[in-house]
Amino acid sequence: MITLDAVDRALIHALHVDGRAPFTKIGDVLGVSTQTVARRYRRLRAEASLRVVGLPDPQRAGQAEWMVRLTATPHTAQDLAHALARRADTAWIKLMSGGTEICVNVQTPATSDHSLLLRDIPRTASITAVSAHQLLHRYFGGPDAWLGRANSLDAAQIAALTPAHQGPGKPLTGEDDALMAALQRDGRASLAELATATGWSAATVARRLADLQAGGTVFFDLEIDPAPLGATTQALLWMAVAPAHLDRVAKKLSAHPELALVAATTGSATLVAHALCPDAAALHHYLTHRLGALDAIRTLETAPVLRTIKAAASR
Repeated sequence: MITLDAVDRALIHALHVDGRAPFTKIGDVLGVSTQTVARRYRRLRAEASLRVVGLPDPQRAGQAEWMVRLTATPHTAQDLAHALARRADTAWIKLMSGGTEICVNVQTPATSDHSLLLRDIPRTASITAVSAHQLLHRYFGGPDAWLGRANSLDAAQIAALTPAHQGPGKPLTGEDDALMAALQRDGRASLAELATATGWSAATVARRLADLQAGGTVFFDLEIDPAPLGATTQALLWMAVAPAHLDRVAKKLSAHPELALVAATTGSATLVAHALCPDAAALHHYLTHRLGALDAIRTLETAPVLRTIKAAASR
């Protein structure tokens, strides 16, 4: 497993602040050469599966977001997960505890027919149980970074790298499909490469990208193996919290460095969170000492993540 030093971690944090920042700018802010930044970036791509990806923020892009939990017959879960990964409407897919449960994040236009939820999944013979939970509100996650990868830069460095977006932003349209597909493959693709992918001029690409970023409709995220960052144990946490306490509890959880996602959801579990911890003992400590101290959490289900089959970038 790759070992990360202070420069690697600072570069990862810098790319979260601005995934398209030029290496010269990142080098200036970090106090290292452009060549060092480029060399470290290539190493992280090769050894830590690092990718910068451009993604729509579902809450700002007019999309409905769902967490679909599937239970499959033995020996079929992995094949089913890989089949789901090939679909355009699945954002990320995780193989869960026991190897027979799959959790799928589905993002579709709010006005779509939700064919994956209503037609395709029920017709799959190997699936023995399905539950679909709409995410009503993200408290943390998406444009926010898991603190395990965004804790290396000081306030001045963050300010120097933060893009100066102005204006109300623009919604996504069907004309943006080619642009978004290209950004999801490589968020650092050049304007010339994006122009080739869209058939637009480089100037048009630059203007459209600025419009989409200005209001947060599109953001740039990182895919990276969390293990080199100190997180070898992952779990999805499904919590039942009374509506009167939901907002308060969710906001408190959003400040926990162990969590990469906190969202209100439909179903008997009203909150879902994604925990990343150094090991099983650390997860146990988090559950018993941090979450256990919150009396408003009435029930808690912990579903360990065995493997990430698909990450957000490969939609």
